[in-house]
Amino acid sequence: MREVELERQLKVLANRRRLAILNLLRKRKDVNVSDVAEAIKLSLTSTSRHLIMLERMGFVEKEQKSLNVYYRISSNPPASLRNALNLL
Repeated sequence: MREVELERQLKVLANRRRLAILNLLRKRKDVNVSDVAEAIKLSLTSTSRHLIMLERMGFVEKEQKSLNVYYRISSNPPASLRNALNLL
C-alpha cells in the first residue's frame, strides 16, 4: 500500500512543469494562478490542471482571496515532496 502511494506521488513530481511550479512556490510563497501561468509560460487552463494535481497529492494548498486563488507549498507536505524540493 505504501508503495502505491509513493508511486502516485512520484508520477506527479515527474513533470517539469509541476516541478517548475513547486520551485516557484518555494521561492515566492503565495502565488496566484495567473502569476504561476505567466512564470512557467503556460495557459491558465493547463496551469490550473497542474495545480489541481499537486493539490490532490497534498503538495500544495490553495486559498481563495476575493476573485483570485493563491497557492503555496503545503504546511505539512509528504516526505517525497520535501526530498524533491531539496534537489531543486
